[in-house]
Amino acid sequence: MTMHDLGIIGAGPGGLAAAIAAQKHGLNFFIIEKGHGLLQGIVDSYPHGKKVYATVPKGETEPFPIAILSPGADKPPVAEYIQRVEAGVTELGVTVQFDEEFQDVRKGRDGFTVTTNRNQRQARKVLLAFGSNIPMDLGVYGEAKTIARNLDNPKEHIGFPTLVLGGGNAAADVVATLSRAKRDADDPTPVYWGNKMEHFKVNEDVARDLGVEILLGGHIRILQGAIPRIGEVDEEGVDRLIILTQEIHTGGGVVLKQAMSFPMKHVIACIGTQGPAPIFNKLGLQMITCTEGVCRISREGAQLILLTKDFQTSVKGIYAIGGAISPAYIEVQEEGTFKEKKHTNLIYTAIKDAVRAVDHIAGSIKKK
Repeated sequence: MTMHDLGIIGAGPGGLAAAIAAQKHGLNFFIIEKGHGLLQGIVDSYPHGKKVYATVPKGETEPFPIAILSPGADKPPVAEYIQRVEAGVTELGVTVQFDEEFQDVRKGRDGFTVTTNRNQRQARKVLLAFGSNIPMDLGVYGEAKTIARNLDNPKEHIGFPTLVLGGGNAAADVVATLSRAKRDADDPTPVYWGNKMEHFKVNEDVARDLGVEILLGGHIRILQGAIPRIGEVDEEGVDRLIILTQEIHTGGGVVLKQAMSFPMKHVIACIGTQGPAPIFNKLGLQMITCTEGVCRISREGAQLILLTKDFQTSVKGIYAIGGAISPAYIEVQEEGTFKEKKHTNLIYTAIKDAVRAVDHIAGSIKKK
């Protein structure tokens, strides 16, 4: 079995950036992807026609570390962006093994054995770039697994009121895309945008797109404080989700509750994803559970992975980057102390992580 210098798990922006950086360093590498094509995570999470922004975190002054992976200032639709990346990767001669789902990595005497559903490969170093794609739990009583987590086909919701849950950019994108599709089809049924919090948090670009859609006549209704409560099957056998929209305390311990019920096939939950803590735990990578006084960015109970400044995990030779370590991780400082680090889940961030990690990997391999 060939011993590679580097095994890369995932062909998203971070994984592709790692492959390109490894190629520049002259490293022998392989890259596997569980999906059918490049950037599968973006394909699965972005609504059809959604523009891809070259967002750079506040405080960053450097351009995209790898130009061919930058969406560019023209904000292309996701399909066009993927085509550009595919052309660039093909031109560089980077080969990706598709339809291979990562299962395990085991440390041996000379390196690691990476096991997938189809193969086993060996590598001196392993870089985990599989993103954060485990959906957050809705936390409702009853079954709610049939609820969609992204917008596959807007046409399926034409003629039916649709509920989008979530208060962030992903939900806002879906709301705008659905509203536009309904407006183009002369469909008067509304798009309900529900969030359990009173405030919605979206960036300027997304807010601008949403504002334009509203001004053009999009039928969007906002539901603040909308909390999913029960998943049930009605008398006609339709799977439905009931959300609580208002509570009125009438006195004497009596509470009047107002709720709405939607067929689950017309509910899209964009409530975010969680890091792959179960995978990290399985691989024996050290993590810290947030408690009061330890974490200030992350919620109590969240598990954050320990990483060096070069994104090496507690298992020497295994690195983790990109969405897999968002929205925060614990950085091991040189003096041995720990510091919680905010980590934005952006294309730019994943690429920058990859370049830094591979630079460190190349340096450690050349020293030997």
